Amino acid sequence: MRSVHATASTLLQEKVTGLTERFLRRKQSDFMKQHSRALDDYFEQAFERSMIGPRMEINKNPYAIVALGGYGREEQCLHSDVDLLFLFSKRIPAEAENLIREMIYPLWDIGMDVGYATRSLKECLNLAAKDLNVLTPILDARFICGMSMLYSELMSRLREKVIRKHAERILREIVAYTRARHSQYGDSAHLLEPNLKEGQGGLRDYHSMLWMAKLHVDLRQPRDFEYFGLLSHAEFQDLWEALGFIWEVRNHLHHISRRKCDQLHFETQIRIADRFRFKPEAGQQPVERFLGDLHRRMESVKHQHLMLLHELGVAKKGRRQLASNLPVDGIEVLSGGMLNFTSPEPLLKRPELLIRIFEESARLKAPLSGEAKRLVKEFAYLIEANARAAPEIVRAFERILTAPEAGVGLLDDLLSTGFLEAFIPEFRGISNRIQYDEYHLYPVDKHLLHTVHILQQLAGEDRPGEPLFARIYRELKNRVLLVWAALLHDIGKGASTSDHSESGADMVQRILTEKGLTPAEVATVVFLVREHLYLIKTATRRDIHDEETAIVCARRIKDAERLKMLYLLTVADSMATGPAAWNDWTSHLLREFFLKVLNVLERGELASDKATATIESKRQALRDAASEDARQRIESLFPVLSPRYLLAMPTESIASHIELFQRLKDSDFVWDIQPSAEGATRKVTICAQDRPGLVASMAGVFTLNNIDILDVQVFTWRNRAALDVFEVAPPPDLIFEEEKWRRAEENLHSVLAGTLDLAAALKPRLDAARTIKPRTARRPHRVRVDNASSSFFTIIEIFTYDFPGLLFSISDVLFRCELDIWVAKIATKVDQVVDVFYVRDLSGQKVDAPDRVSAIREALLQRLPQLD
Repeated sequence: MRSVHATASTLLQEKVTGLTERFLRRKQSDFMKQHSRALDDYFEQAFERSMIGPRMEINKNPYAIVALGGYGREEQCLHSDVDLLFLFSKRIPAEAENLIREMIYPLWDIGMDVGYATRSLKECLNLAAKDLNVLTPILDARFICGMSMLYSELMSRLREKVIRKHAERILREIVAYTRARHSQYGDSAHLLEPNLKEGQGGLRDYHSMLWMAKLHVDLRQPRDFEYFGLLSHAEFQDLWEALGFIWEVRNHLHHISRRKCDQLHFETQIRIADRFRFKPEAGQQPVERFLGDLHRRMESVKHQHLMLLHELGVAKKGRRQLASNLPVDGIEVLSGGMLNFTSPEPLLKRPELLIRIFEESARLKAPLSGEAKRLVKEFAYLIEANARAAPEIVRAFERILTAPEAGVGLLDDLLSTGFLEAFIPEFRGISNRIQYDEYHLYPVDKHLLHTVHILQQLAGEDRPGEPLFARIYRELKNRVLLVWAALLHDIGKGASTSDHSESGADMVQRILTEKGLTPAEVATVVFLVREHLYLIKTATRRDIHDEETAIVCARRIKDAERLKMLYLLTVADSMATGPAAWNDWTSHLLREFFLKVLNVLERGELASDKATATIESKRQALRDAASEDARQRIESLFPVLSPRYLLAMPTESIASHIELFQRLKDSDFVWDIQPSAEGATRKVTICAQDRPGLVASMAGVFTLNNIDILDVQVFTWRNRAALDVFEVAPPPDLIFEEEKWRRAEENLHSVLAGTLDLAAALKPRLDAARTIKPRTARRPHRVRVDNASSSFFTIIEIFTYDFPGLLFSISDVLFRCELDIWVAKIATKVDQVVDVFYVRDLSGQKVDAPDRVSAIREALLQRLPQLD
């Protein structure tokens, strides 16, 4: 009989193959239902032809085969598990195992993942009452074959003995399970690599909606959400359209992965976008448009799920009791502590109620009811048509923006209900706009809301970051201008231009002029939007220990109040972007640079005055801590230490570097290797007689020995001694670390002596990296040569992707172009690297001849690997 079932399984396999082919040609819109029906056909045939079944005396001990979970809901995706329940009326007979083997083994043979449970009716009910993991699949159960009356009895007694008795407890367990799931998998509506099933906004949120509804009403099919008044017709249509898109994406993901998979990784996103035939549009790549559509759908599922929680009263735990009467006519408090409009009619006469209900929500910390959100969405056109510049609406909106109690949830409601797009129509251009890289965590519109929320927190009790942020925020004379800038700083990304800061500044000019802000107020916000990247770019890509850098910045910003606002906007923007943009390194650099520029603006003194005092303070500290002999060495050597070096290095490091220099004497170089405090990195300090190509030689030796360079600081003293500090990853095999460093030291001696051809030794490794494949955005390499920012150096910026030997390749090109590196800065943006070099030619001059600048740029681009 196994052969009969094997034949049936082969027929099933052929059906699924045909369904899949039609699905991939977009000719099988009901793929999941037909896939489920094909499985039903298999089990029905297997039941009819079973050799074991007749021996089990179904009339004496009735049994049924029941579909569970996704199979029960007829949501059978391509490689989803097939979950079954073999249900028996009384005891489980000994022959049940043979029946299961007869039916299930052929499916395993063709590679299907089939899970099953074998239970009696009593056991099933007892377990369902105790275990949510048993109950929820049964809530989705569907009869396949066997005794249908037994299945009906299971569902009837489940409702009577389990659901009616324990509905509230089960509901709490579902909510707790959902919160834990969201905490583990994150908000899929925002994540770079969303989980289509388990994340917030994923398919499991919809399943939770089904389960919760079945606990409250006799929901038999999804459309009953509308029948029982849990969702409006439009809401159900939106939900069903969103689910259809997510299911289609999930099936394509299964097909590409050739297995069950719910995490939408970078490497599959472009392929699925191609399958959906997205085209470039409005400056967006096809994959960005695809992800924007996906995030919009998952956002819809997320909000429908949250709305149902409020409708069922599940989310009211911890909500304080509110007075039923409010100071705003037309708004009321419902019994569950949520806010609603008294009726739709007042909205036609008083559109300002559409914003006042959000203001009251922030003040009272009371959420809007589902009906209130529906009415805001329905009547938002009144704002766009007639009232988006009304002073009372603008002022109320500003109060919400600056209210620490508003929270990101309320801001999100302003966006999801359509109010924000009606009030600021330019928001439509950035709605669910994805930036396809590993840098930005959120779509543009959500990123702006998170930036505002971070600033709101500065005025509240849970202040993010260091105390300096909150202190500066409190000192601002007009905070609302900063928050306007936070809300609009990336609005220009909706325009098809290469510079979103410039296009955004133009849009902000129009938006805020319409809102009635004064010309001076508009000018301040326009400045902040236009310059919102200036501080972070300067701090991470320029030599902030060069006095000229702070002076040039101060001249550009001109006003201390504007500088403070720009600093806080930069901090909030970076925090809202994600951990790739905001970490201890960027925080330290930005803070140090901000204080330098603030000092120039507030005290009106040249930076050199303070720099001189700082250097003298370090000199005295070194003298005080040194012995008599050491003092003499310090006094003799101190004049040759460059000011930039003295400003950048802490006193303790200067002392150890002087000791290192004393060891140099006639050697090519000496070095000192120290592990970091946590042991994750190594600091390699190298002192050598300066020579052209020294940085390239050191970087090449590290690459030759598989030592990854994380950061480098390059200093040249006035006696032509080079003092370079590399932060590197430790060698892969820590057991042989000392041997690795000895070999690297020998290699560097050989390179400097001219007995090791470093380029030849590295050629196999560099040839292997001639083609690289970025995980996300394929931005081309860029080389920018800046002769305006520094009076003494040419600044070269290289935008590329990380690969083994990157620093060697760049510094070797600069050496071959007869350039001397004086400063090097490495800034990594996760998906891209920005390496910055301050250089002079060998005669000590800037490189500003156009033909030579072009030659340097071309040489660098030629050395960088091709993009796949």
